[in-house]
Amino acid sequence: MTLTAGKLILAKDYIYGPADPDVAAYIAAVETADGQGLEEEVKAAYSNFITGCKADGIWNAIKASCILAGARTLDGALVSLVGTAPTKFGTAANWNYNRKTGLQGDGSTNYLDSNRNNNADPQNSNHNSVYVSTAQSPGSTGFYMDSGSNGTGANNFGRSAISVNLFLRNRCDTGTTIASGAAIGFMGHSRNQSNQYVFRVTGSNTTVGIASQLPANGTLTLFARTLFYSDARIAFYSIGESLDLALLDTRVSTLISDLGAAI
Repeated sequence: MTLTAGKLILAKDYIYGPADPDVAAYIAAVETADGQGLEEEVKAAYSNFITGCKADGIWNAIKASCILAGARTLDGALVSLVGTAPTKFGTAANWNYNRKTGLQGDGSTNYLDSNRNNNADPQNSNHNSVYVSTAQSPGSTGFYMDSGSNGTGANNFGRSAISVNLFLRNRCDTGTTIASGAAIGFMGHSRNQSNQYVFRVTGSNTTVGIASQLPANGTLTLFARTLFYSDARIAFYSIGESLDLALLDTRVSTLISDLGAAI
C-alpha cells in the first residue's frame, strides 16, 4: 500500500504503464503538455479507461477523442486520446477548465474544432458522444457537437431554447427531440443500420427510425454551430465508427468519477 494525499491506495490500482503502449503514450503526452507529472491515481484512471475500452472491443471504433478532464492544464486536456488533437477558437481568457468536470464554453465565441470530418466514417457506421458535466443553459440553443447544421447528412445534438429538450440528428436532415434537456452525464448517438440509429442519454437508449443520408462534408465542432454557442461543460468527447453506447457510457462515466475522486 501507498499513502497518497492522506489516503491509502492499494498497489493493484497502479496498473498504468508501458505494458500498454497507448496508455504510456497518452500519459507521456499529457504530462509533456502540462509541464509536470500527473498524480498516480489520475494515471490509473486513464489506464483503466483505455484498457477497459480495449477489453470491451470498442477502442478501435473511436477515431477522434479527448479526455477534457484530469490534466493539470487546458493544454494537457486538449491532448488527443485518439486521432488529431482539436483546435480551440474564440477568446482565450473565456475558456473555463476544471480538472474534475472538464471544459466549459462561454456561450458567445468559443468552440473546439475536432479536426475530424463528419464524412470520414462510413454512412452507416458512425458514432458521436460527449460527457456533459453541466447542461446547456435553458435560455438559449446550444450545440454539444455539430456538423452539417440541419442539412442533408447532418450530425448533431444539443439543447433547444424553444423546447428546452435535446435535439439530435445522425446522418440525416430530420431532427428528433428527446425530453431530457437538463440531462447531464454521457450522451451520444450511434448508427450501424441504414434505417435507424440509437441515441443514449441518462443511461437509456432510444431508437430513432430515420434513414441515413450521405454524410455532410464538414468538421465536427464542440460547443458551437454558427451563431449558436454553448455554455455547457464537457469532460469527454469521441467520434468514430458505430459502437455499443452502453459499454462506452460505463467506461466514460467511471473515468470521470475516478478522476473526480483522484484530484
